[in-house]
Parts: sequence; C-alpha cells; structure tokens
Amino acid sequence: MTKVEFLRALESQLEVPEGSLNGKEAIRDISSWDSMAGLLFIALADEKLGVLVSGDQIARSKTVDDLMSLLGDGLTA
Repeated sequence: MTKVEFLRALESQLEVPEGSLNGKEAIRDISSWDSMAGLLFIALADEKLGVLVSGDQIARSKTVDDLMSLLGDGLTA
C-alpha cells in the first residue's frame, strides 16, 4: 500500500474530504481526531498493513507524518 492510498483510507475513516490530508497536518488541527479516531488508525494499520500500533505511540505523535512513521516499512512511496 502506498502512502497516498493509506492517507485516502485514513480520510475515509475520519470522514474528512478526500485529498485533505498530505501528512504535514498537526493531529490536533484535524477536527474529527479524537480517541475513537486513534482506535480507527490502529485498526487501519493492522487491517491494511499488519502493523501493530499502540495507543502510547499515537499519543506521542504530533502530525499525520508522525503517525505514518509508526507504520514502518509497511508503506511504499
């Protein structure tokens, strides 16, 4: 899965407009980001990439790019 494909899937889960996430956004500035969104991210990472992400890792993330870095080599360019 590419980074763009994952971003589109995340947008769908967060119910934000398609193309609105590019990675540079501060998580706190995404109006639909809350604890449920964190759980959705965890589920998406596991389902799409088989990557296990913890709530603590998400809590330390500041930007969408930080979240993406938690996915390791699961994403392609």
